[in-house]
This record gives sequence, C-alpha cells and structure tokens, in this order.
Amino acid sequence: MDIRRLTDRYAVAPQLDPQDMAALAEQGFTTVICNRPDDEVGPDHASDAMAEAARAAGLDFVLNPVSNGGMGPAQITAQAEALAKADGPTLAYCRSGTRSTFVWAFGAAPVMPVEDIVARAGEAGYDLSPVVPQLRALAGQGGAQG
Repeated sequence: MDIRRLTDRYAVAPQLDPQDMAALAEQGFTTVICNRPDDEVGPDHASDAMAEAARAAGLDFVLNPVSNGGMGPAQITAQAEALAKADGPTLAYCRSGTRSTFVWAFGAAPVMPVEDIVARAGEAGYDLSPVVPQLRALAGQGGAQG
C-alpha cells in the first residue's frame, strides 16, 4: 500500500485491495473513504466488496464517489463530514490518491491556511497549484487565511 499522510488524521492512497483492510486497522486507521466510483473497477474492488472487507476488519466505511469529470459541493461536504465524524485516523482512496487529495483540500480550505494545504499535498506528491484560486476563494468564505 502506498499510504500518503496529509494530516495526522487523514491519509490518501491509490486503489486498495480488500485484503488491505486488516493492515489499515493494524496501523490505527478507523475509517476508510472510497472516492472511486464503482464503474471504474471490477466486482472485486466495487464498494460493496470493499465495505464488507473494511467492516470485517473493524473499520468504518464511507462511500463518496468522485468522478474524473469533477466534484461538486455534495462530495466536498460528504468528505468533510466523514472526517469530522471519524473517531480516529481516516484513509481515503481512489485510483491514484489525487481525487482523495483534491476533495480533502476543498473541504479544508475554509478552516486551514491554503499554503498549508498546498504544501501538505505537495509533500505527498500531489500538485494542487491548478486549483489554488478556488481554494483561496473557499478560504475567504470560511474566514481562514491562505
């Protein structure tokens, strides 16, 4: 598994396998968020199979599919709410971890400095520079300085 931590409580990864869930629980994760739509994967990696494996490992599982075509306020809000409800570290996954990073960044912008968001994503290997103007606009709405 290629786990990349963005904060103490949030990490992202490329596509997981069902058998990865037990290892995630052993590493202290309590919640897994699937940002990959079922139409991008086969049955062994569909959300039902992944949810079953996560629950068998004692993990909470949240389905919040984000398509390659983009994300909207519903996905951003769902991701932020899942993080707020999690009772421990959360790992989100998609094909490469990029969508999981972007959806987190948009949700974090109102409460975290944009420079910190961009730096943490960059340290994890994800380039948020194309969306910095949108992050700054969201930061202005929430009062965070960025």
